[in-house]
Amino acid sequence: MQANNLSGGQELICINVDKVYDWVLNEASFDLTLTDIDLPDGVTCADFDPAAVTCTVTPDSVEVLERTNRTFVIDGVETILQVVTLRKNFTVTILIPITGTGVVEEVELEFSRCEQVVLCAPEGTDVDVTYSDADCFVCTFDCTDDGTDTDELATFDAQITVRLCQSIQSSFPVTVEFLAEFCEPRDVLPTPCPSPVRPPQCPVVFPIIDGGNGEA
Repeated sequence: MQANNLSGGQELICINVDKVYDWVLNEASFDLTLTDIDLPDGVTCADFDPAAVTCTVTPDSVEVLERTNRTFVIDGVETILQVVTLRKNFTVTILIPITGTGVVEEVELEFSRCEQVVLCAPEGTDVDVTYSDADCFVCTFDCTDDGTDTDELATFDAQITVRLCQSIQSSFPVTVEFLAEFCEPRDVLPTPCPSPVRPPQCPVVFPIIDGGNGEA
């Protein structure tokens, strides 16, 4: 950072920041079809109520697969924007509450889904995706086992809907110059010295009161 002194307590300052080229907020919703997924070890279809099964979703990394220049006409002005292809990776956790035990078994599954978004994101800019909300719900859940005491063939099919609320930005590091005043430190909070503190006495046992004259 570089600063030049000016009158009036202001200075001309150069700082390094990320310039936002474009920024959109959107919601992505998609369905996941799960087929023949193994139940956790030792769990059979009789151990839980399929209607009580829920899920959570945890977003992981986002990859920019491709960006393609495309001409658009916006408010009568022809401009070149980029169609950005994103691959979003996330983990869906199936929560299976075992009836009458308080135990919740989990099945973690990793998925990837691709999405295209139109941005001002020319080559060289960074595309970042952050999530303000991520949730899912179980639409259908069907459990199947072999009908015996063994759980080796216990599997389930499910239809899961995932919803992601996301903020997508394209940015590039730049050096900017502006006129500003430096911040001043706040006043120090008063911290008066505490009064002397004496530990409490034990008058029941000491000092001994003279019963004759009432003096210790």
